[in-house]
Amino acid sequence: MRRSVMKQEIKQKTYSYRNIWKVAYPILVSLVMEQMIGLTDTAFLGRVGEIELGASAIAIIYYMVLFMTGFGFSIGAQIIIGRRNGEERYKDTGKVFWNGLYFLLALSGIIIVASEIFSPRIMRHLVSSDAIYGASTDYVRWRLPGMVFAFCTAMYRAFYVGTTQTRTLTLNSVVMVLSNIIFNWILIFGRLGFPALGITGAAIGSSMAELVSLIFFVIYTRTRCDRVKYGLDKPGAIDKAELKAMMPVCSWSMIQHVISLSTWFIFFMYIERLGERPLAISNIVRSVSGLLWMVVSAFASTCSTLVSNIIGAGREDKVPSLIKRILKMSYAIVMSCVLIFCIFPTAVISIYTDIPDLKTATVPSMIVMCSSYLLTVGAMVLFQAVSGTGSTKTAFRLELAALLIYTLYCTIIVGILKFDVAVCWSAEHVYALALVAFCYFYLRSGRWKNRKV
Repeated sequence: MRRSVMKQEIKQKTYSYRNIWKVAYPILVSLVMEQMIGLTDTAFLGRVGEIELGASAIAIIYYMVLFMTGFGFSIGAQIIIGRRNGEERYKDTGKVFWNGLYFLLALSGIIIVASEIFSPRIMRHLVSSDAIYGASTDYVRWRLPGMVFAFCTAMYRAFYVGTTQTRTLTLNSVVMVLSNIIFNWILIFGRLGFPALGITGAAIGSSMAELVSLIFFVIYTRTRCDRVKYGLDKPGAIDKAELKAMMPVCSWSMIQHVISLSTWFIFFMYIERLGERPLAISNIVRSVSGLLWMVVSAFASTCSTLVSNIIGAGREDKVPSLIKRILKMSYAIVMSCVLIFCIFPTAVISIYTDIPDLKTATVPSMIVMCSSYLLTVGAMVLFQAVSGTGSTKTAFRLELAALLIYTLYCTIIVGILKFDVAVCWSAEHVYALALVAFCYFYLRSGRWKNRKV
């Protein structure tokens, strides 16, 4: 009933606030749960020591740069699935899913082998502290095998978001985060007879949680999804023509996500050279930012898939009004959270560490980061709207321009001038301002209309 009402809205007018929320809410809950994985790692390691806390910041972002190759591809696949779903070509969504899954399985194997060979050398050149280097490489080595599971999970997520069956994500994420908490508690601190593995235990626990997540998706799809309707009843054959047709959308999305996270990694490399305390502060701020980021990401992802669906249904004229509604909803929620964080900063920071002077030192950086969301909300929603039109190559170019400005600013403020860590976090304002301006003028130009996917 819910999905039939939503289809009728696509054909007749546009999505109501209620139905936007019905798509966004499960994505938001799933992102909250997924963010809990990073929160768990940071909170547990923050009670092991500052070196482990700082090293996890470097290692997690390094892993995320590699992961974004597959996740970026899946976002491109999600856009295509959304377009096919809007066109009511349901079995073609299954073709996109299977071919994307095969591609990501092969890609994960290549990345794992390459990382084992090159990651220690790369980290040695990037990290100045021997203690941080050792802990970071340990984390990456044990975290990478879980990438196979993570890539497969990303493709399942792309299918369910693209077909607006987002309720599934909530259940999956609850299972995943509970698994991660249990595995981390056992392996980091050495419970139930297991040795205390510290940062290595965090990596192994997160990889095992990814496996649990994948198992859930497989079982759920087999028992609750209409597999015949979507062409998921049996594994599809590798279709080179289909995969080739996916590449113009998926490849640019993949490159964009990798470059985006790479610049984030550069920022933390600069911070690492300021000392272990600024790095520990930035890791906490990154984790707090993740709480806000998941809300923005939920609405941005919703914007991408609904724009794709609504264009597939032939209602390009309703895209601007849809974007405005999503912007209003996302700003209302994010700014409410920002206000709470700014009023009670120490209470929020206490989630991540119990070291008194570290908590005090983190407050200024957290306030600066929170203020950046005045721009970040608009930047991410508009950016995902551009991607949702199928113009992923254009989206890549727009973000690349914003990232070049961001990297130049980081190089001057953090790398050369070595300002206080709180000032360094103003780089987020620069990036968001550039991206929101570029995306706004592109959408107003109308050049995205009649884009074939």
